[in-house]
Amino acid sequence: MSDRNIHSLTALIAEHKKGRPVGIYSICSSNVFVLRAAIMKARRDGTPVLIESTSNQVNQFGGYTGMTPDRFAGFTGEIAGKAGLSGDRIILGGDHLGPNAWQGEDSRTALSRARDLVHAYVTGGFTKIHIDVSMPCADDEQPLSDEVIAVRSADLCEVAEHAAEKQPSGVSAPVYVIGTEVPVPGGAREDVGGLAVTRPEDVDRVIELTRDAFNDRGLEEAWERVIAVVVQPGFEFNSTSVTGYDCEKARPLARKIEEYEKLVYEAHSTDYQTRKALRDMVENHFAILKVGPWLTFAFREAVYALSYIEEELLTVKRGAVLSDIRAVIERVMCENPKHWKNYYSGSAEEQALARKFSFSDRVRYYWPDSRIQRALETLTSNLSNTAIPLTLISQYLPVQYEAVREGALSPMPEDLILHRITVVLDHYSRACGMDNIK
Repeated sequence: MSDRNIHSLTALIAEHKKGRPVGIYSICSSNVFVLRAAIMKARRDGTPVLIESTSNQVNQFGGYTGMTPDRFAGFTGEIAGKAGLSGDRIILGGDHLGPNAWQGEDSRTALSRARDLVHAYVTGGFTKIHIDVSMPCADDEQPLSDEVIAVRSADLCEVAEHAAEKQPSGVSAPVYVIGTEVPVPGGAREDVGGLAVTRPEDVDRVIELTRDAFNDRGLEEAWERVIAVVVQPGFEFNSTSVTGYDCEKARPLARKIEEYEKLVYEAHSTDYQTRKALRDMVENHFAILKVGPWLTFAFREAVYALSYIEEELLTVKRGAVLSDIRAVIERVMCENPKHWKNYYSGSAEEQALARKFSFSDRVRYYWPDSRIQRALETLTSNLSNTAIPLTLISQYLPVQYEAVREGALSPMPEDLILHRITVVLDHYSRACGMDNIK
């Protein structure tokens, strides 16, 4: 991986610090349709694309995707190659790298695995590293002190630096993101009203303690490559609701980062925010906007819309075999509830509704299941071999209907899905001023 890709990120941060309200959005997903949509958009727009995976999603043991960091890098590279996007336009990031996946283990074991995780990410070609050791392990006092978090952060940075030294000539040295957001990634489980915005003095404390811990290990040069801090801007989403970004409430936090020459904020869980809120975030120095569930939510919306179209067209057609994809997904989720049972509460009816339509979009964990994949293939095959009337596209995918009518989109099922995802990406592209950072 060449220097050009990470240079585009650091150059963007430098431009933002000069006063230009530009940013970049980060695709936090392993869904192939989401990645295709993001990569195809980057190719069309002539911009870099930042793709990140979490420590639960991709790790040295495979994570819930079954992919190690090097395999995920190959996976995204293959999609980019098919889409005609040069590899030096892809920035790969590791999100929440630390002991998150092994919190049930004692600290010695969990942190050892976290070190191996960071090493695997850096040697796998990931150049943007978010170090997050804020979660206590089984034998830790809760919550962890800021001092312990800083020391553990420096420990993982040292591992990353040693791994980077062994990379071939021309491979970018990692850039780092520090800090964590509250609550945990992927959407909150409970009410998200009244979230406290991080206090400016706490930003100072995190930065100072982490810098001192880096310096104690001789990581002064690595500290110069810390580009962002993760804080709580006061917004979140859960299964049924979204707390919006309050620009004025976050103003003191925004002003605080102006005191640091090279640092911006990285905003997590920006999903489902309004276009104005996203733009306000960038103007308030949240120059890196992370989005994940909203993209797979849009993917699911498109798939479900196509399933209704399939039923309208083929239910009465003799010999037709329908995908039955919505029922297949429901069966798979009920047979294996581990990815949603701790997130969806209420009655059986309320849980059933959440499995289909929740903002938390826990169904995203189930798309790789072979039964669901077969159903999806049946759905797209059925609708690829059957002309979809404009009337049904208008009924179930009205935004895509407009694009089809304008000649900007073909009425093929995969194109309709990709377009639905791209609508969300367009919100982020405009908020980040991507036209200005090509």
